[in-house]
Amino acid sequence: MNTTNTTVNVLDLVDPNTFAQPGKADAIFLWLRENQPVCRVETDWYRPFWSVTRYQTIRDIEQNSGQFLSNPRTVLLAKPVERKFEESFGTCNGFESLINHDAPRHFKLRQITQSWFAPKNIGTLQSRLETLSREFVDKMRDLGGECDFARDIAKPYPLHVIMSILGVPPEGEPRMLRLTQELFGYQDEELSRSGRQEKGDGLAEAMEIMLDFHSYFSAMIEDRRSNPQDDLATVIATAEVDGEPISDLEKISYYSITATAGHDTTSYSLAGGLEALMENPHQLAYLKENPDKIEDAIEEIIRWVTPVKHFVRTAKEDCVVEGVTIRAGESIVLHYPSANRDAEIFEDPFKFNVQRFPNNHLAFGYGPHICLGRHLAKLELAIFLRELLPRLEHIELNGAPRTAAGIFVTGLTSLPVRYEIH
Repeated sequence: MNTTNTTVNVLDLVDPNTFAQPGKADAIFLWLRENQPVCRVETDWYRPFWSVTRYQTIRDIEQNSGQFLSNPRTVLLAKPVERKFEESFGTCNGFESLINHDAPRHFKLRQITQSWFAPKNIGTLQSRLETLSREFVDKMRDLGGECDFARDIAKPYPLHVIMSILGVPPEGEPRMLRLTQELFGYQDEELSRSGRQEKGDGLAEAMEIMLDFHSYFSAMIEDRRSNPQDDLATVIATAEVDGEPISDLEKISYYSITATAGHDTTSYSLAGGLEALMENPHQLAYLKENPDKIEDAIEEIIRWVTPVKHFVRTAKEDCVVEGVTIRAGESIVLHYPSANRDAEIFEDPFKFNVQRFPNNHLAFGYGPHICLGRHLAKLELAIFLRELLPRLEHIELNGAPRTAAGIFVTGLTSLPVRYEIH
């Protein structure tokens, strides 16, 4: 690790508690952006990597997908986990999903479901989302003026949406929620399968979770082959690329990324957005008075929360990034929360401002790998706020919020609130 003139501990970038402590990650990223925007990090548990923290550099790397590859490493996993996944599944990620592939395979796989997540098709869900949002706001009312918004509302609402699109029946939703929380939250004592925070590599737990995903979705593949339905699961189960069926691992991976990222990131944005509005009551009042500005507010909420904390790219050839030589095969970690607080791009970046415009945040990534489900996520959030805000007379915290420990996808797991609603 390069520690020259370092006043922060860059090993905190791989500490699962960093993002669980308000302001800690922001302070680290601020120092790195100003002093060492391309920083070498070496640690016992993970392969060495280059940390990249500036907005424009991250955007440029995302755009240049021919030089900076998504395969073979997409997220930071402990070295023993990568080795075991490679041995068991043929890939160090355990999946072969959209986020793991590069051109031309990536584009062809993306085309399989592109139309399902396009704005025109997503717009057909509006009536269903309005009904569902009304039901969840009614649930808040029926809970008597107190609830844990993260657990009672923000988790189940987007979960039900994506599961209905995918084709997972309602009775399967609790299992998908549990598996998603275990997958992304294995470093958190409340979310992990073991019920403790993993201090080591998490190998045994990671393998159990991965095998559960494979088991559940292998059965779904067989069912949709025999009993096709009008759902995304059938589209994926019967998909072909270049006239050949995609592999079962690609199908399972497609199901898994849809089922997990399709709701967890949205739920974290919804909970984190409400927390930010409570912390900034003038912003909440502005939206209540100007509901036509909710779409702009959604962009700020997503920038503010940035639930996906990083992705990894691999240099295809030797290159120079901000004056630093990176060798072919070396890993580069793109820190999206840092990009979304970069003062070179965002005026007063540590201020939550629902009137911010333009707001070209990188929370959904950029370039060929930009999030396929971004239109759905924004529509879900906007429709929920359109239902909630006119009915909300008052809302305040009713206890301490809690953020999950983790370094990949994290956010609020608990947001106790007290409110008046009609």
